[in-house]
Amino acid sequence: MAQNTEPKPLPLVRPLASGAGWTVNEFRCVAGPGEPAFEEQHDGFSIAAVVDGSFTYHGEKGRATLAPGSFLLGNDGACYACGHDHGRGDLCISLNVSAEVFAEVAASASGTGRYNFPSAMTVAAGEILSAFMRLQLWSASSDISDSDERVVKVIESVLAYTSGLAPHQQVVSSRDVARVRDAMSRIEDGPEADLDLASLAAAAGMSRYHFLRVFRRVSGVTPYQCLLAARLRRAAFSLAKTKEPITAVAFASGFGDLSTFNWRFRKTFGVTPSAWRQSH
Repeated sequence: MAQNTEPKPLPLVRPLASGAGWTVNEFRCVAGPGEPAFEEQHDGFSIAAVVDGSFTYHGEKGRATLAPGSFLLGNDGACYACGHDHGRGDLCISLNVSAEVFAEVAASASGTGRYNFPSAMTVAAGEILSAFMRLQLWSASSDISDSDERVVKVIESVLAYTSGLAPHQQVVSSRDVARVRDAMSRIEDGPEADLDLASLAAAAGMSRYHFLRVFRRVSGVTPYQCLLAARLRRAAFSLAKTKEPITAVAFASGFGDLSTFNWRFRKTFGVTPSAWRQSH
């Protein structure tokens, strides 16, 4: 049988911004199931926000499944491979930082200039959700006058969060990883829906306790934290890119009342929804 000699599709790269020791690029991959995995090596440290699609990542920290709303974290010099076992394509906004710049920020944010990410991914929730949105909205921004400051804020936020995490070891079965991936996709596709632990676990064919334990092991957060983050990301993007009333944005994103939305939004992003809209 003749071997397939067609070249694997390369990611489409769109430069967004650059400065001394850092670049921000949009990567749109069009690869799908059955196509060769991309084998690469990190040149510098990478913080990539997964905006669309899903893929698997194999690297020095083990295997991770990346879905919308998660960060891919890469250490300088680490080899890795990315593949698309269950879907075609993905879209990431990636911040690449030189080892020198990363060490300078890490010395302050994590307490050591020799810091390495303890895991290959983490879901953007809580205090690092703001960093995720800074990257996601970069692709639609025309004002780059504060780019250096934005880069430092993203690095500081992610380092402050990940430096408190234990090393993430993937010790669950591939079947359970697929179930969690499907649950994360369900949350991403409809965060406004009335999704709870029982319904997500039932859809995955797992008991609530086992589903919760596996979900946290794979993603680093609980299902509710993942759901809340998806709702806040949707709201933050709508506020920045539409003129819909804040109340309408809150309800469309899955929040039952405006006061709860305002409180959670300010707690996460540090500003009110109206201030976020003005600044973006």
